[in-house]
Amino acid sequence: MALKHAVLAALLDGELSGYQLAKAFDVGVANFWYAQPQQLYAELTRLEQQGLVAGREVVQESRPNKRLFHVTDAGLAELEAFTAASTKPVFVRDDLMVKVQAADSVDTATLVDQLTERAEIARARVELFEALLRRLRGDRSEEDFLRHGDRIGPYLTCLRGVAFEQENRDWCLRTVAVLEERRHTRARN
Repeated sequence: MALKHAVLAALLDGELSGYQLAKAFDVGVANFWYAQPQQLYAELTRLEQQGLVAGREVVQESRPNKRLFHVTDAGLAELEAFTAASTKPVFVRDDLMVKVQAADSVDTATLVDQLTERAEIARARVELFEALLRRLRGDRSEEDFLRHGDRIGPYLTCLRGVAFEQENRDWCLRTVAVLEERRHTRARN
């Protein structure tokens, strides 16, 4: 997947400025695709040059003018082609996992701190995603929203984000408990 597909998918909900797109990435899209705001602005420029998005300038009186972008028919066709293409499996590259792999040969005190920090980040992200899920479905039950909602794609990816972060948090906490127990056992012997 290229950044362009993530940007096109994020713009399906309507016109967004570069700033709004960065916020959308930070909240909802970041659970499966991370990009710096500068990358998003550069990508919007490329997509506009390719005719996959169109931008329009909005004049603002008390603030600088802004540009709003939306997906063009060519952009929708690009997303359609991307969706039809086969998907390759994802491989995890995580420094923390490498550190845990080496846990038997290193002092684990700082590793425990890093795992605890990662667990807290995951907990906070679960809360963020759950709030986003509530906002997306409004007053509807999840079952009703999934059956009859207009745009369920963002909801489904957010559900995946919740599950991923919950599992990440649980694994970090379990790993901390194992490392702490082993350290205490070794200290007693």
